[in-house]
Amino acid sequence: METLLAFTTHPSQFLRSSTQVTWGNLFRHEIISRDPVIGPMTIKYLRSARINLAKTGFPSKNDCPACEFSRVDFDSDEDFNCFFNSFRSHQVEAVRLACKIVPFEAFQIAREWAQYQINTPIDTGNTTPVQWDAMTFFTESVFGQLFKILEKEKLPIDEGMELLQMVVNYETRDPLILSCVLTIISTLFPFVKHQSHFLPQVLYKIFPAITFEWVDERKEPQTQPLKNIRRHACSSIIRMCQDYSDLILPCFDMMYEHVKRLFSNEMLLTPIEKCALMEALILISNQFKDYNKQKAFLEELMAPVTAQWLSEEMRSVLWDPATFLTYVGAEDQMGINRSRISFCVYTILGVVKRARWPADPEEAKAGGFVIGTTSDGTPIYRNPCAEPVQALLPNLLALIRTQNSLFLPENVNRLSKTFTRVYDDMDIEKNSELGIPQAVLDSYDAPLYRNIVELGFFSSLYRNCYQLLGNAGPCLQQDFYAIEGLAEQIVGSAFIHLDSVPDHRLRPLIRLFMKQLVMSCPHEYYDSLLCPLLGPFFAFLLQQRLSFRWQIINQTTSLSAQEEACEENHVTQEMVEEQLLRLVTREVIYLLGVTCITRKCPELSANKEDADGRGMVWMNSSKGIHELSELGKHLLRSEDIYMNLLTICFNSLSWRETVNCQQTAGLLCWTLLKQVLGGNLLPEAVTWLYASVLKGLQMHGQHEGCNAALTQLALLIYEALRPRYAELRLIMNQIPDIQVDALEQFDQKAIQPAVSKAGEKKKKEQFKRLIAGIVGKPLGQQFKKEVHIRNLPSLFKK
Repeated sequence: METLLAFTTHPSQFLRSSTQVTWGNLFRHEIISRDPVIGPMTIKYLRSARINLAKTGFPSKNDCPACEFSRVDFDSDEDFNCFFNSFRSHQVEAVRLACKIVPFEAFQIAREWAQYQINTPIDTGNTTPVQWDAMTFFTESVFGQLFKILEKEKLPIDEGMELLQMVVNYETRDPLILSCVLTIISTLFPFVKHQSHFLPQVLYKIFPAITFEWVDERKEPQTQPLKNIRRHACSSIIRMCQDYSDLILPCFDMMYEHVKRLFSNEMLLTPIEKCALMEALILISNQFKDYNKQKAFLEELMAPVTAQWLSEEMRSVLWDPATFLTYVGAEDQMGINRSRISFCVYTILGVVKRARWPADPEEAKAGGFVIGTTSDGTPIYRNPCAEPVQALLPNLLALIRTQNSLFLPENVNRLSKTFTRVYDDMDIEKNSELGIPQAVLDSYDAPLYRNIVELGFFSSLYRNCYQLLGNAGPCLQQDFYAIEGLAEQIVGSAFIHLDSVPDHRLRPLIRLFMKQLVMSCPHEYYDSLLCPLLGPFFAFLLQQRLSFRWQIINQTTSLSAQEEACEENHVTQEMVEEQLLRLVTREVIYLLGVTCITRKCPELSANKEDADGRGMVWMNSSKGIHELSELGKHLLRSEDIYMNLLTICFNSLSWRETVNCQQTAGLLCWTLLKQVLGGNLLPEAVTWLYASVLKGLQMHGQHEGCNAALTQLALLIYEALRPRYAELRLIMNQIPDIQVDALEQFDQKAIQPAVSKAGEKKKKEQFKRLIAGIVGKPLGQQFKKEVHIRNLPSLFKK
């Protein structure tokens, strides 16, 4: 243990990190963690963490002994930063485990460290923020565990409240340190439950941070830490109101009045900050547990937004693409217009996300939230925000339709030269899609540019609109699903001009809206809402767009010499586009899965399904019995929809995307196909289905997982359909190098089910050998040019 600790305290950050997994294993071990040696050593480890959690040792610097070692271990500051983030996460986990062994000692170490930082003057360098940052990680880990592992009677409430008092009284104008202060306040906030009279002081400490600004520098560009501290304060308020809404309820009037004063100055807060404060108030108002009172508050809170959103000026902007572009134009003076639209959408989204009825059915019934029951006795709830939100939905759908129309050529041509990139994917999102880690920036003084491209107004607005629609169902329930003509309205807005919408804008539509709608829509609205939506959606997106795009990708085998010489940014753009296509395809296949498949596990009872009832884990496991879901059965009644789904699943097997191929072949194709096996399938359809599986083997057969799934699928189809369709035998005859005699024997067994069959494993091996000739080579070997040099002289001569 002493040797392990010596490595943990070595100047080399790499050596320190090498011990963290071992510490974690020792601390979590049921027997070793109780050894007498471990307790004192755990305390030493916690004290060493005070040094190790400090983010020091960058190879470009010389401010500590670790820098010399880092220049050997790391190529750059970016490399070190990526390493240290992982190192810190392992340390935090070890500290949490250590708290379970010595909770009171860990509390004292965290308390002493926090008191030391509070009492230590801030130096002019960057040392103090680094130490505050390390201390914050430590205290957050320790206190977070204390509230979980200690009973109420054993909690050090007096010492905790004393520390919280010190943190609240601490004053600083450094945004990085103030951010740490906010984190510690949130961490210690559970102590306030035991001394609720201290709550107003905590709130008065957090609210000024929401409007934090540099003294005498308000005309300078905002810096990233300044933006972060305001957002941190907003998230702290929301977290407290979400976790302790009943505790904060007595302070509701005080908070509401303060928010009104902040809102009186339109330029004081950003739309996101305004919405965050409104969300906090809504979370507390959920504790009213009175439908009429809560509805009156929500109508009052939303009144300014409702008036602005439903005004004639805003209607003309939201319903016409040309007017919309002029209204939100690229010039800086138009920033207030963009801010107004963003604030309206943020507010409606915040209300839809946060407004709820009481979780307790009895409290909900007593408060007037229950309007009836279903046939099985389940209460039917009404949301107090339903009426005001319903009135705003038509303009929201119009905005979605307008945003889709912006990608039409005539509207793209309306953009000025400085405004042409506003529809592009953000750089940070491109890096995320490509799996590129973000570069390390010294964000202490990094300017926060107000350029419209940098802020991503269009991207965030597009995403928030679909997130709002996705949350509308779970929030409004029948008040949303039963809207007359809702399916037609969505088709005419969200699905319009999708052939012009780029892939990075399709992902929010699929992930944030369609998936949410499928998962939350009650059975009684399948025929009136989901089926009319899923039909045109899958028909366009799957049959037309994805099939065409993947056909182009599959035909592109290698870069020509001219393409190889093109600029780097062009190559990167091609990579981004192909990766986006892969991500969209995975989103669509996942949506198909949750739409059509439900998984019943063997270990569950016959009438019990997954916790969500929709087979949400269908892609995470191949165990259990995969069956058609209730929604899938509804789709089966429409032959056009069902055949579209069936066609796209088999068509996608030969797309150059292995993850999609394995999931689709293993879980979707057979579950869908077996529903129509008893019907009169055309021979051409059967031939195409079977050939699609073999094409998948030709494309992905070199991958073990895909090979197993595709082989099993091909075997199931051959056994089920060969007795009725001789065309399958003709396809088998076309497989290169197939053994005719072996095929004849296997074919006879498939035609004559009465003949005793070999064991399942033996049968699979026989079939696998039959189709082995169709399995394609890995991509790296497909275009290999064999070179043979005759009479090659020996390298050395005697």
